Amino acid sequence: MKHVSILIPEGHTSLVNIAGTHQILNQVNGIAAQFGREPVFKVALVGLTREARQDIGLFTVTPNFLISEIEKTDIVIIPAIHTPWPAALERNRELVPWIREQHRNGAEVASLCVGAYLLAATGLLDGKACSTHWAHAADFRKTFPAVHLLDDRILTAEDGIYTSGGAYAYLNLLVYLIEKFAGRDVAIVASKLFMIDPDRDRQSPFMIFEGQKDHGDERVRQAQQLIEENYAEKLTVESLASELALSRRSLERRFKKATANTVVEYIQRVKVEAAKSQLETTPKNINEVMYEVGYLDSKSFRTIFKKVTGLSPVEYRRKYSRTLVMA
Repeated sequence: MKHVSILIPEGHTSLVNIAGTHQILNQVNGIAAQFGREPVFKVALVGLTREARQDIGLFTVTPNFLISEIEKTDIVIIPAIHTPWPAALERNRELVPWIREQHRNGAEVASLCVGAYLLAATGLLDGKACSTHWAHAADFRKTFPAVHLLDDRILTAEDGIYTSGGAYAYLNLLVYLIEKFAGRDVAIVASKLFMIDPDRDRQSPFMIFEGQKDHGDERVRQAQQLIEENYAEKLTVESLASELALSRRSLERRFKKATANTVVEYIQRVKVEAAKSQLETTPKNINEVMYEVGYLDSKSFRTIFKKVTGLSPVEYRRKYSRTLVMA
């Protein structure tokens, strides 16, 4: 049986992450029993204080144990912490060495959504793949440059370190862990019971692209503005570099460092974001949208759109159009 420690940080934390993880992992024991197997997880709420009152003032979580009372655990779950960083770190600083020690003693560690900030503060994510809520990607990269952030992923798993994307993506990470520790048959039943789609692997369709501009490089900001104001035109790296009186090499190097995107990637993402908006809010056909955002080749447009969003233009419209009326 795997001992699971769901951390109860101080401040404002995701009660959904805490209660949902607690319920689902305990339910797995019941599913395992149906297969004639022993319980899989022993789940505990572990905190810094006997009562963790949420900053919003509506709820109090009562941990089963303090961290000082847990000598060894097998899995550490870090829920999303909504208290702004670095204030969240200051209030939960004692958790950092405890997580490191448990990992050193063999525990696997999983962060849910922006719980990745606390996991990254331990250093355990340095050089490793990581996901978090897409809306925090730019700030996360700036705060933890040694972490390899994959902001489009629903989850990552590397050397016993796990992370999930935004909000309810934690459910997919739980299914992944259930399959690993309880078997695929149990995971399938759990996914059906809680109506979790186990095949989601990207949070791309949910992302709203807002180019990172909090970087201090004025020339790069000018390049971003030119792209965003002229995305329907034929833009090239050379033309942008010439406009800004920079060499192509210098622009590409500075742009990537400042935004975490190449110039071409940024142009594509701005075009696709404009296309998404039109697919959501207008009845224009796919070709009309394609032309208006500056693409002339339908195959190229569909390929890039799917690469960025994980969906074809038709699939995206079917999911997110605000003008379609349900029969």
